[in-house]
Amino acid sequence: MKFFVDTADVDAIKELNDLGMVDGVTTNPSLILKSGRDILEVTKEICSLVEGPVSAEVVAVEADQMIEEGRKLAEIADNIAVKVPLTWDGLKACKVLAGEGNMVNVTLCFSANQALLAAKAGATFISPFIGRLDDINLDGMDLIGDIRTIYDNYGYETQILAASIRTVNHATQSALIGADVMTAPPDVIKKMASHPLTDKGLDAFLADWEKTGQKIL
Repeated sequence: MKFFVDTADVDAIKELNDLGMVDGVTTNPSLILKSGRDILEVTKEICSLVEGPVSAEVVAVEADQMIEEGRKLAEIADNIAVKVPLTWDGLKACKVLAGEGNMVNVTLCFSANQALLAAKAGATFISPFIGRLDDINLDGMDLIGDIRTIYDNYGYETQILAASIRTVNHATQSALIGADVMTAPPDVIKKMASHPLTDKGLDAFLADWEKTGQKIL
């Protein structure tokens, strides 16, 4: 499973990237706002740090403007994945941009039918939003499973990018179901290393080591 980090915080990306935990990055207008930086500037810096795909999102709502914005974003670096919303206009933009050789991430997916359309339009990634479905009492993991089945049935190469991941359980379940990629905030990725029994065991080992009076260095 590929790990994308969902942030525009360059320092957080650097920390995870140094550990080999970053296969790509996803950004969106909200994350750019949170960073307080110019979209082109911060996206270019992220692309220079990360070898894998960096998703940069268009803000237009009509296909022609999405295509223009997508082309502009794609000029930033070779590893840009243009991010478009799963609307009819977004699918039109996806078809054109993908046809021009660009990676395209179709975002805000909430149904298997939407995912099927995105694959047929040539999307590189489809981003189903797990957490937002959970918010309205639907199981986001059911959607990941449905998309996995459909894509496997017909050999679609579009990668399932599990998004809106808010908990470590979301990460585990996405991996079990077979999502190709997950994108999560830095703090969620870090929490995947935590377990109370690990902490308890380490405390016991250190207490016993202290009693030996020995040192390694």
